[in-house]
Amino acid sequence: MTVDAHHHVWDLSVRDQDWLTGPGSAPLRRDFTVADLAPEARAAGVDRTVVVQTVTVPEETPELLALADAHDLIAGVVGWTDLTRPDVAGELARLRALPGGRYLKGVRHQVQGEPDPEWLLRPDVRRGLAAVAQAGLVYDLVVLPHQLPACVRAAAALPGLTFVLDHLGKPPIATGALAPWAGHLRALAALPNTAAKLSGLLTEAGPGWTTGDLRPYVATALEAFGPDRLMYGSDWPVCTARAPYGETLRLVRELTAPHEHARVLGATATRVYGL
Repeated sequence: MTVDAHHHVWDLSVRDQDWLTGPGSAPLRRDFTVADLAPEARAAGVDRTVVVQTVTVPEETPELLALADAHDLIAGVVGWTDLTRPDVAGELARLRALPGGRYLKGVRHQVQGEPDPEWLLRPDVRRGLAAVAQAGLVYDLVVLPHQLPACVRAAAALPGLTFVLDHLGKPPIATGALAPWAGHLRALAALPNTAAKLSGLLTEAGPGWTTGDLRPYVATALEAFGPDRLMYGSDWPVCTARAPYGETLRLVRELTAPHEHARVLGATATRVYGL
């Protein structure tokens, strides 16, 4: 089974995606729905997906859960809740009681937009992360390279919570630099309660990317995490600004060995998210 462990959907008539700024985002400023994704997923041989939040508003997660309830393609939801609220446990229970609530597999926050590089280590956030762990959910990390040291410390402090690094922590592929990103990635991977997604890399590579540009970053991740803790994600529709949906899967196949495909392309995501 092939699993796309990271994609998004949005309807601009419901709410704006205010992170879509700049001329490069113009092709993404339209609706992207499950009906748009489904034929592309079928054509690429993708069986199940994990849909991931895009905006930090409480209304989006119930909508994603309802979509999962209505579409067999979606096997899991990574939603959002305010980790700093005192009743995180109650809010997670409320979400799970909604239509499609059984599809809630994890949560994430746009840590990449937080000015404090140690936001994850704040006492109120730590308390929220502990509630996520107690609920048996996963926590997705969407961070920039300079925030990875705080991710390491947070994961070390909460060994009962599985942390999944989205987009490999957004390495500087366009510049070709590996340090200090690679060292931070290895430190995170040294902790057994961590995993990572081969997703969003084309965005970091920029226009005119080549497979060779991505190779050292994927090789570093494979060495650090191994195929049992790496999973494929398309980052659709964001990826479409750089390449068609099917190209993201082809790239991961090309940059991993045949004996790793079953794990990276399906088994890891199925296990980590409990799909």
